[in-house]
Amino acid sequence: MTESELINKILNGDKALFSVLINKYQKQVINICIGFVHDISKAEDIAQEVFIEIWKSLKKFKQQSKFSTWVYRISVNKSLNYIRNEKKYSGADIISISSLKNGNEIEANENYNSDFDNETNERKKIIWTAINKLSDKQKTVFVLNKYNNVSYNEISEITGYSLSSVESLIHRAKLKLQKELISFYKKR
Repeated sequence: MTESELINKILNGDKALFSVLINKYQKQVINICIGFVHDISKAEDIAQEVFIEIWKSLKKFKQQSKFSTWVYRISVNKSLNYIRNEKKYSGADIISISSLKNGNEIEANENYNSDFDNETNERKKIIWTAINKLSDKQKTVFVLNKYNNVSYNEISEITGYSLSSVESLIHRAKLKLQKELISFYKKR
């Protein structure tokens, strides 16, 4: 069954088939959300909101673009809304770093505490701190491209930015990250 047929069957009342869409996109949605909030439990909460939004809005999906593009767009928007709300309530930048390895959370373990792992976690924290300083537009396109392997063309579809804007935003994000990281390491 094609995705289009699946969507049409869901819209025509076969609500049980929605779980097929969830199973197909759940990992991708969570990975997108992790790219923004850096915390697997928060990413799972946002992913749940994404699927609720998909459920509520499925009849609005015009099937003019790929369904995956629509899902990415909702995931990005929900993630950015979460970040904005957190900043509004906390008054601080969101930097809640979880130790991630191969997309899975590493549980704290007294035996798992080598110098190499501590250094790796410190580097991740430094990088995510720099990424959090990017503008929302730069952060969106950078995270989609570098952490979720989404092509420039698909990012253009997801965000509604022109292809040249996507290229420019990624280029400026790289320059800003480079500047931030050089500045950080010069201070050390």
